[in-house]
Amino acid sequence: MPIQYAEPFKAFRFLVEVESGGAVVAAFSQFSGVKVSVETITVRSGNDKRGVKETIPVLTTFAPVTLTKGVIGDNDFLDWLLSAAAGPNEGPKGGGSLYRTINVIALDEQGNRGVSWSLKNALPIGYELMPMDGARSEVLSESLTFAISGMERTVFPPS
Repeated sequence: MPIQYAEPFKAFRFLVEVESGGAVVAAFSQFSGVKVSVETITVRSGNDKRGVKETIPVLTTFAPVTLTKGVIGDNDFLDWLLSAAAGPNEGPKGGGSLYRTINVIALDEQGNRGVSWSLKNALPIGYELMPMDGARSEVLSESLTFAISGMERTVFPPS
């Protein structure tokens, strides 16, 4: 029987881990962009005498995802991005350590894990510092964008 929750999860109760089972690495305020699309082709089966078209999946695309957090005194994510970027005198450092799994976990009302989205082969591809404005009293935020090549959704049993 599928696991079911009586109440929908709240969009503001989530945490982020890097690599499976890793420690929480940052208090992100926003997570967006999980989008999967499957490209298809339409064909007629060679032995179909009726002339009915069939749809066949050919390519799957995962849109980039964005995580936004307040600026604090850490550089972990920015260092990860810079290791994938070209430097002033050389190309990207490359290597397998550039690709990681990011887990975004929605929490229930008691703070227990409810649903997890595991973003596979996450590669940092963008950074944006939100505008600084002396006339406003908002938290200074930065956004990091990641390309992904897969996604798994896991539902944890209610506690």
